[in-house]
Formats: sequence, C-alpha cells, structure tokens
Amino acid sequence: MTQALLLLPLAAGLAAFLIRGDGARRTLLVWTARLHFLLAALVIYDAVSGGRVSALLPPAGEAVWFSFDSLGLLFLGVTSLLFLGASHYAVNYLASEKRDPGEDSDEGFIFNNAPEAVFTGCLLLFLSAMTAVTASRHMGLLWASVEATTLLSAPLIYFHRHKRSLEATWKYLLICSVGIALALMGNLFLGAAGLKSGAGLDLKALLLSAGALDKPLLKAAFLFLFVGYGTKMGIAPFHTWLPDAHSEAPAVVSALLSGALLNCAFLGILRVSAVCASAGLADFTGGIMVLFGLFSVVTAALFMLGQRDYKRLLAYSSIEHMGIMAMGAGLGGGAVFAALLGALSHSLAKAGLFFTSGMVLAAEKTKRIADVKGLWRRAPRTAALWLAGFFLITGTPPSGVFLAKFIILKEALALKHYWLAGTFLVFLAILFAGMARIFISMTFGERDAKPDEKPFEEQSGMLAPAAAFFVCVILAGLYLPDWLQSLLAGAAANVGGRP
Repeated sequence: MTQALLLLPLAAGLAAFLIRGDGARRTLLVWTARLHFLLAALVIYDAVSGGRVSALLPPAGEAVWFSFDSLGLLFLGVTSLLFLGASHYAVNYLASEKRDPGEDSDEGFIFNNAPEAVFTGCLLLFLSAMTAVTASRHMGLLWASVEATTLLSAPLIYFHRHKRSLEATWKYLLICSVGIALALMGNLFLGAAGLKSGAGLDLKALLLSAGALDKPLLKAAFLFLFVGYGTKMGIAPFHTWLPDAHSEAPAVVSALLSGALLNCAFLGILRVSAVCASAGLADFTGGIMVLFGLFSVVTAALFMLGQRDYKRLLAYSSIEHMGIMAMGAGLGGGAVFAALLGALSHSLAKAGLFFTSGMVLAAEKTKRIADVKGLWRRAPRTAALWLAGFFLITGTPPSGVFLAKFIILKEALALKHYWLAGTFLVFLAILFAGMARIFISMTFGERDAKPDEKPFEEQSGMLAPAAAFFVCVILAGLYLPDWLQSLLAGAAANVGGRP
C-alpha cells in the first residue's frame, strides 16, 4: 500500500499534462485526492488496529527506503487530508468564470491565461513528493524528496504570471536551494559520523547504532540539517522567502505550502533529532530548537504589527507556529506531543484561513488590509469563517491550537524555564492583540460602497473545506479520539517524547 500511495499521485500528475479538457483534468485531481486519502486512512487504521503506532523502527519485511512509522503516518494523514480539501477548493476555484483581475488586484480565479494543465500536474506531483517525504526511511532519500517539493511547488507559486509572483518564485527557489545545499552538507557529516558502524544514511541503522556514532560529526550534521531544513520550514531568521511566496501564490497553493510543505521540513528536523537523542545529544539539539523557536515567535510578533497585506499576515502567523513547534520539540517530554498536536491543528486552521482569504480577495479585489472593511455585509459567511479562523489560529479555546500551546507552556514551567514561559506568553499576547485589531477591522469596519460594485456570490464549494477544517480544529480541543491519541503518542515516542 505504501507503493500505491507514492505512485498514485505520480501517475495522475503525469497524466494531467497529457489530458485535454479542463473538466477531465479537474475530475482526475479530485478523485486522486480522494483515493489517496482513502489509502492513507487504511494504512493508519491498519497501524492503529495492529498496535504498531508506537514502533520506532519499520516492521520486519517492509522496504528499507519507504515505510511508515508513527511519525510518518501522522504527517501522511495531515498531508492527505489537506490535499483532499485543497482539491475540492481548487476545482471550484478553477471552474469559476474567467475575468481580468485588473490593475489593483493580484489574483482572479484563472490568472492571466496560466496553463491549467501545468497547475494541476504540478499539484499532483507535489502530493507525490510530500508523500515520499513522510515515507522516507533513508536520510538521503528524504533530502531528495524535500528538494523535489521545492521544484514542483515553484510553478504553483508563479501561477499568477506577474512580476511580483516571479520575484517571489525566484526568492523561494534561491533561498530554499541554499538551505537544501546546507542540508546536503549535513547528510555528508551524518554519513561520516556513522562510518565506523557502517550505518550510512539508513534511518534504521542510524537509530540502532546511535551510541557508536561520532559525536562531534553528529553535532555538525545536526547544525547543517537544522539550518537547511529550518530554511524550508520557515524558522527565523531563515524565513525570508516565506512571506512573499505565501502572499503571491493562489490561496489554495498558500494553504498547501503553509499546512503541508512546512511540515515536511519539520519532519526532516525531527528525524535527525531522533538520531541525536538516541546518541545522548538531546540537550544539545533541544537547546538549539528552543532558542530558534522562541526567536521565530518573537520575529513573527514584531513583523505582524506592521503588515499591510492580509496574506502576508497569515504567512507570519505560520512562522510563529513553526517556532512554537520547534520549541515543543526542543523541550522534550510531553511538549513533543504538544508540538505534533500543534502541527496537526495549525495545518488545518491555517489551510482554512488561506482558503477563506481567497474568498475575501474575490469579494474585495484587493489584498490590502486597509481597503477591506465591513466584510460581513458583503460576504457574511466568508466573514464568519474569517473571524472563526482568527480565534482558532491564535489559540482561543476550545481548539487544538490552544491545547498545544497550553501543554508547551506547562512543560516549560515544569522544567523551570520561567524566562522562556514568560517571554512566550508576552509575545503570544502581542500576536493576539495585533491580529485581533486587523481581523475585527476587516470584518466589522465601515466603508463606502465602491463604484460599480456588484453583488458578491459566495461559493459554498469553496467555503465548505475551510468550515470542515475549522470544525476539526475545534473538536481536537474538546476531545482526542483514542486512535489519534495513540498515533500522536507513538509519533512523540519516535523522537524521544512522551504523551
């Protein structure tokens, strides 16, 4: 079934370049997403029902290069669920009436005659690459899969075909390529650290022989891999590509970049941190992740206050949450469980917010915060989702985001990191206040009617995925089913954490 998960979107993506007819191509996109989600659900169900969710190493008899442990299953499930929602959003997005977006607008539903075949094909191949990241059991193969996600998502960012999207795409490619080159250096150091034991870059061999690895070389490997994958993850100060790419990409692509792509880079960091923890270097790696995680939260809070573009605002919110996840993983213990719960909740909440931002843009024809006022009058359902997304992403209870932040704060206090807990709370308050001012103004502010303004028809097919994701985030804050708790606990155990 692992092979089917990898090959299904790969074959569909290649077919999308050959199919003539937008309708057939969109049907292929939706049904590939549905089948992929079904296969992912079956794999997760098989692992949970078979009691294998806490297994650190792949079961005997499975392929060495591709197989799933609990950590991979968790990120596979998130990726597949997000893509399912994105596919339904995308077909409505693409099927909407073509129009000239105008000089002051950055996107329409079909942008500047951009070829839909390239968009759909790259979207499906992007899913295949992200699936390969979650299934990789070889650090070299994981590196290659992460690089593939960069190359396949670049055409998606450039879908608008204007100078700002071109600039964002080149910035994304150049900065992430530097990051991935540093990660390659990290793999070389990792391979060198295991020369005496013959572990190579096989994850299973590295974990089994972690005690025999060369410690100085392993530390160097972690530093290079952390900076390399941290660049792709959006950890400050390596985050500079992220606001531009998220702002200029179509809403559906921004949702996948923030909700799924950043998780792939986080998974790469967790893989190498698991090896370091097994080698007795948990304090070394944890201190680095906590430091840069907190710096990301502070950076996001400060930059959010001056944002004029609401999609860039959401991008900085992603930087904040990547920092929170890094902090949780670095603290260890129960905070690792919280970091993984935060990854799940952030992915759903942020994807829903980006979906909703596409509807806000369609209604108001601008991404400028100052030009969007009184959204509830023109698009009441969109406004309701916009406001709900704000409360969820900032960690207002009940939500999975709140639960994750609360557990991380509790663990920081339990470890007597009072300075960390205090700084964390202060900047969370700044983030909440800054975002509240903007979201409330956009939703309830007063503005005059624009000349020749036409009634806006809200599309249920584009609102439904966001609403469904928001409901999931709320439920995660109220009740975690046994299977999800087991999966999260097993994933946390894979990197040295606990429930």
